[in-house]
Amino acid sequence: MKNPGIYFLIAVSILLSTTVLQAKRQIVINSANLKCNDTVLVFTPKGWTPQAGTTPALFLLHGWSGDWSNWDKRTDIQAMSDKYGFIIITPDGFYNSWYLNNIDPAKMQWRAFFDQELYPMMVKEYNLKPESTFITGLSMGGHGAINVYLDDISRFRGAGSMSGVLRLDDTRLKSSDIPKVIGPYSPDAPLYRSNSAIHRLEGYNAQLEKSGKEHGKIMLITCGAQDGLAKSAYDFTAKCDSLKIPVILHISPGNHTWKYWEFSLDQHLFIFSRMVQGKHLGY
Repeated sequence: MKNPGIYFLIAVSILLSTTVLQAKRQIVINSANLKCNDTVLVFTPKGWTPQAGTTPALFLLHGWSGDWSNWDKRTDIQAMSDKYGFIIITPDGFYNSWYLNNIDPAKMQWRAFFDQELYPMMVKEYNLKPESTFITGLSMGGHGAINVYLDDISRFRGAGSMSGVLRLDDTRLKSSDIPKVIGPYSPDAPLYRSNSAIHRLEGYNAQLEKSGKEHGKIMLITCGAQDGLAKSAYDFTAKCDSLKIPVILHISPGNHTWKYWEFSLDQHLFIFSRMVQGKHLGY
């Protein structure tokens, strides 16, 4: 890369031959939008090479109080990459960014970082194609993933949420931590409504019509039945149903825990891989 603000660090690299590389690659991006560095881990499946052509990819976002290393520390992402043949990208969403642009332009603009820096870089470096690129995340990351998807659905085949905050009113952090990003909370605060995924669905079908790709996209919403955010999942999918937006809801026993998210990630990759392979999803 010619940009001196972007540094590539190889964290783990196993050379299988002169052309075949299996790797967990650590990338540090000096971001003008974030006003700091963003560390990203990229996992490529066994046998992947830069000449491999199009490989399906998943942007995987962590939750509140986490960082770029969460998913790697908590579960075997390399094994998931190998199992489903996906490139898996885990950026830093920081402790409390909520994957939003801070109302103070002098502070972190995470969404601008994704749009202008991270997504274009990954497309170029890994030859990503919209028809085989997905985004999902847990809790705060579920909020982030669905909102990034709704910003421009033409960039993705689909999106997911695991235990996601799909309406900002549904998290206890609305009065304590989210105000540091988008200002004081009140039930009718405009920025809380406009940044809640459930209130952004009305424009979805218009995006589908504009893109001319109304078939084959889907949102996947999963949550543990004992999780306090299950209502967020139920309400979001009910709104999708009312608008005739394709959505899959999977509620199963579980809570707001890494044990559930490891299970849920496998579900998401299973369904996304079927979509890439052109297999049906039960309908």
